[in-house]
Amino acid sequence: MAIVKIFVGLDYHQDSVQVCIMDELGKQLCNRSLRNDAPTILRVVECFGQVQAAAIEACCGAADLAQELVEMGWSISLAHPGFVARMKQNPDKTDYADAQLLADLLRVGYLPKVWLAPEPLRRLRRLVRHRQQLVDQRRGIKLRIRALLRENRLKSPQGVNAWTKAWMGWLRNEAALKEEDRWLMDEHLELLDFSTQKIDRTAKQLEQWADQDAMIQKLLSMPGVGLVTAVTMRAEIGQFDRFKNGKQLSRFCGVTPRNASSGQRQADAGLIRAGNPQLRRVLIELAHRLVCRIEGRWSKLAARMLATGKKKNIVVAAVANRYVRWLYHQMQPEALVV
Repeated sequence: MAIVKIFVGLDYHQDSVQVCIMDELGKQLCNRSLRNDAPTILRVVECFGQVQAAAIEACCGAADLAQELVEMGWSISLAHPGFVARMKQNPDKTDYADAQLLADLLRVGYLPKVWLAPEPLRRLRRLVRHRQQLVDQRRGIKLRIRALLRENRLKSPQGVNAWTKAWMGWLRNEAALKEEDRWLMDEHLELLDFSTQKIDRTAKQLEQWADQDAMIQKLLSMPGVGLVTAVTMRAEIGQFDRFKNGKQLSRFCGVTPRNASSGQRQADAGLIRAGNPQLRRVLIELAHRLVCRIEGRWSKLAARMLATGKKKNIVVAAVANRYVRWLYHQMQPEALVV
């Protein structure tokens, strides 16, 4: 008896998983909800035939389930939830239809895939993103402090820059605030100190990780690259050799120009809206440092482009683009020193 080859779509939830099983011809053999447990899913699915491939949308917890199924012998892919949603033929969203769509896209080879990062890298990503959330919270506190000063029409002492020790001393002890506003300011300053302490503690965790990772050490040895830039690239890019070339990596990082062409008109319309915003941010900041503070090939490239009349923001983006392409070759496995 011939073994039926099947494709499996998994719609993930914390307590259950909707499982759709489809054969090579697109016939639906099963579509039911199962307990969120890899052995249970494996036992039920393999009753219908030999699993050719499986797909699950990328979301919180989905990667862990996918990893368990990979370790049990399945070939499983993470699907990009945004692109999958655009491929739906109706506005309704049900677990039944979502699992069916994943199985069908996988069967015909149209599944938009994302990389399944190893479990240690997923932990690093959570740590890096936690730090960024703390930084965003601290930025919000600083904005509220400045807003409170504007409400009271208070200006910084002449010659004292904001957020320096002298400015903070003035803010804590000398700024002429009304009683209620002084209480609010003290609350904001307390939160600011607490956020800074949390960011520092997170940075120490990242330093411990960096000491044990050869790729991060290689990045840190490059001019202009600091701890935050290195760990962000490591967490979000993961393995440089998973890309075919530097151009593909640069596009993943979101530092390539977006083409806007129609008929005979060819134009660039800013950077592509793709990639992780935090990753693109650290790369643009790195390009600023390479252009403005570090003498070398990148500052010379920027100088040549500026001499042709290009605007500085365009030059910085172009340097980031070329730097990432160059970095791709520097970070291949054979170039790493363990």
